[in-house]
Amino acid sequence: MAKIDYKKELKHLYRPPAAKAEIVDVPQMNFAMIDGAGDPNTTQAFQEAIDALYGLSYTLKFMVKKGDPEIDYGVLPLEGLWWAEDMAQFSTENKENWKWTLMIMQPEFITAKLFTEAVKQVGEKKNPAALQKIRFESFTEGKAAQIMHIGPFSEEGPT
Repeated sequence: MAKIDYKKELKHLYRPPAAKAEIVDVPQMNFAMIDGAGDPNTTQAFQEAIDALYGLSYTLKFMVKKGDPEIDYGVLPLEGLWWAEDMAQFSTENKENWKWTLMIMQPEFITAKLFTEAVKQVGEKKNPAALQKIRFESFTEGKAAQIMHIGPFSEEGPT
């Protein structure tokens, strides 16, 4: 059994260069997603969303492996979409008005039915606060510019 490494298979998306921005075409993929608002550094809902997303994603991974021991994969990294109602007011210094969607990509063999079963299973074991807010959704970002930032979030601006 070989472990599926989506970060390697999708290297152009998950390991962009750090030296310069590049244009990529992000295909349609399935995600576990949750929406929220507020400063990610101080909003409790942000940490609750992360905890619930990872708890659910690892539950899905182990459900798949239990159902078919030949399938193993690494849980993908956390991704985020960030915006403000008025993008002219969007600022890395004032995060209180931020809107966000946190998401973790799910492999193509994760179905809506399996997702629903995993939500139920996580709810019975741990029942994290944000669990019922997570949705399973197909998302196509399309053309995007990306660059790897190395360092603290507070220094992302120059990148």
